[in-house]
Amino acid sequence: MAAIELEGVTKRFGDVLAVDSLDLTVDDGEIFGFLGPNGAGKSTTIDILLDFVRPTAGTATVLGHDAQTDGRAVRRRTGVLPDGYHVYDRLTGRHHLEFAREIKGVEADIEGVLERVRIADAADRKAGGYSKGMRQRLVLAMALIGDPDLLVLDEPSTGLDPNGAREMREILREENARGTTVFFSSHVMEQVEAVCDRVAIIDRGRLVAVDTIDGLRDASETGETLYVYVSTLDDEIVADVAALDGVGSASIEDGRLRVTADDVSKFAVLHAIDTDVTAVQDFSVVESSLEDLFVRYTNERQEVDA
Repeated sequence: MAAIELEGVTKRFGDVLAVDSLDLTVDDGEIFGFLGPNGAGKSTTIDILLDFVRPTAGTATVLGHDAQTDGRAVRRRTGVLPDGYHVYDRLTGRHHLEFAREIKGVEADIEGVLERVRIADAADRKAGGYSKGMRQRLVLAMALIGDPDLLVLDEPSTGLDPNGAREMREILREENARGTTVFFSSHVMEQVEAVCDRVAIIDRGRLVAVDTIDGLRDASETGETLYVYVSTLDDEIVADVAALDGVGSASIEDGRLRVTADDVSKFAVLHAIDTDVTAVQDFSVVESSLEDLFVRYTNERQEVDA
């Protein structure tokens, strides 16, 4: 069963088209990343999943329930870490979880949840004294009360230092290993690349790509980049390399020749450079990061719309 299924979801706010005919399926048990520039429609989509906002058209099904007609059942089985969360400074961490348990009306092992998010030693301290990372984990702990089948997280690592972001990734992996589906939006590409099974990219309300990160690389010219050290390097050399069959682009970067290949092997490109242009002294191959792919797909959408 799909954990999330969106069919033709559209949302307008007056003259603003926030989400445009969105079709998306998230499989049960996935860690799924939802990416897009600011204003792309990520938060609106999440609000539709949780029935905080009603779509103008289309349907949203979450854990087998229609989000519009059975929103209470969806929220009962879903844990949420919102982007604009806040904690109560005068309440302890334990009090926050007791409050969440009461609101949800569920049985919960509060000590166990505190251990899972690694704030058990601070459970009886007031949350006003918590660091940014501890506050983030406290709100995640509240989302985990009742052992939800789905976690929906909106920018879960915003404001965290590298250690805090790493801890958040580890917790998400552990919850997923328990069988929880994780759906989260983020602009921190390293976080998404490190944990996600698949990603979707949304831009201006429309879905522009859905795949594994390796799949996005395979479908894009930016899959691999060659950095070539050559005996002679100037603008004329760059132009000659760019004109070779199979070369997508060529430029100078940090004193090296930066080359992307189209539908040919990198070794064929290296051989052509060495044989037909200038002697190759050394080279390295770098896989495109998720950030490179994100820029590529969103820029392509802008070019199409221009």
